[in-house]
Amino acid sequence: MAHQSLYRRYRSQRFSEILGQPHVTTGLQSAVAEGRESHAYLFSGPRGTGKTSTARVLAKALNCENLKDGEPCCECTSCKSIESGNSFDIHELDAASHNKVDDIRELIGKVHLGTPGRTKVYILDEVHMLSSGAENALLKTLEEPPEHVVFVLATTEPQKVVSTIRSRTQHFQFHLLPSDVLAEHLRWVIANAGLDVTD
Repeated sequence: MAHQSLYRRYRSQRFSEILGQPHVTTGLQSAVAEGRESHAYLFSGPRGTGKTSTARVLAKALNCENLKDGEPCCECTSCKSIESGNSFDIHELDAASHNKVDDIRELIGKVHLGTPGRTKVYILDEVHMLSSGAENALLKTLEEPPEHVVFVLATTEPQKVVSTIRSRTQHFQFHLLPSDVLAEHLRWVIANAGLDVTD
């Protein structure tokens, strides 16, 4: 049996599984359930607070074939393909290493193409690392995005994201989890994974 790292095994797959960010998950789940999702989001906060996981759950919800109250079913073909990483409906780009204008132009060149699901979701991680030219190229698409596209921009330093881009997104701030919440979750993971770990 192939080894699977704990963070992959226990990555949140539904809004209800994302810990410590109810102000984010409740808003996103309600928006999806009511069909009033934004065309662009900015997720900011420290590393490890669930920004990318939440973006992936949002992508699942926007394309789920059996959506219930804004929560993805995690059983349909679309949900399974997003979980396994081979979906054509979700595209991730690490802006820290792909921050040049040509990188963004290549991404934007595919934005208008159709997608198997209802919504094509672009996740740009560490978006504050984009070059000035890349920011301008992205801004043009954020101003007039195709109807089937949603952008999720994630960053640990929102103050470095230019105001013109920030103003065209709905901003959600993620917070560090309280120690008691982390401790409870850690004990559950240890028990579920059958690990031998002392207090």
